[in-house]
Amino acid sequence: MSRRRIGVFGGTFDPVHVGHLILAQEAVTRLRLARLLFIPAARPAHKRNRRLAPVEHRLAMLRLATRGNPSFQVSRIEADRGGISFTAVTLEQLGRVERAEIYFLMGQDSLEEFHTWREPERIARLARLAVLPRGEREAPPLSPPLRGRVVLLRSPRIGISSTEIRRRLRRSLPVRYWVPDPVLAYAARHGLYGIRRPR
Repeated sequence: MSRRRIGVFGGTFDPVHVGHLILAQEAVTRLRLARLLFIPAARPAHKRNRRLAPVEHRLAMLRLATRGNPSFQVSRIEADRGGISFTAVTLEQLGRVERAEIYFLMGQDSLEEFHTWREPERIARLARLAVLPRGEREAPPLSPPLRGRVVLLRSPRIGISSTEIRRRLRRSLPVRYWVPDPVLAYAARHGLYGIRRPR
């Protein structure tokens, strides 16, 4: 009997947007996941110099965005641990409590830089890597430890990013339909990203 599967979707989610949600639902369907955990980083190792919205706000926005989908769950594991967030530590911690096969979602650009991550071989031992290809780019050649541990996850192309959303908000351009309405309302209520009212 095969073990149940759970997905792990890590990131800053600063802010969460509809692209995240579409990709997450696609992963649940195509990988036959029992559930998918959204795990916002407390302090991402690769974005130490960028100012982020406080993790409590990012958690609250994720809860609003995922409310009503029984396959989605928001995890505080990295927020509660604090400090710099390392994927290997998170996956090891999850593995101690989850009796499941873990799939870690990542973009193709992250796979291309995976050798620069902290303990990439340990990550690949702890979880299968569900990789979202970027456009027409070919997947990079895989090193021996990764062979058999990577699953390419074909998904719709969504040209939305949190970076672009923040850029548009700085220029007072609308982002409605890019971000769920409850998330925009929350951001406006708390003065995040310079929003003064829902757009």
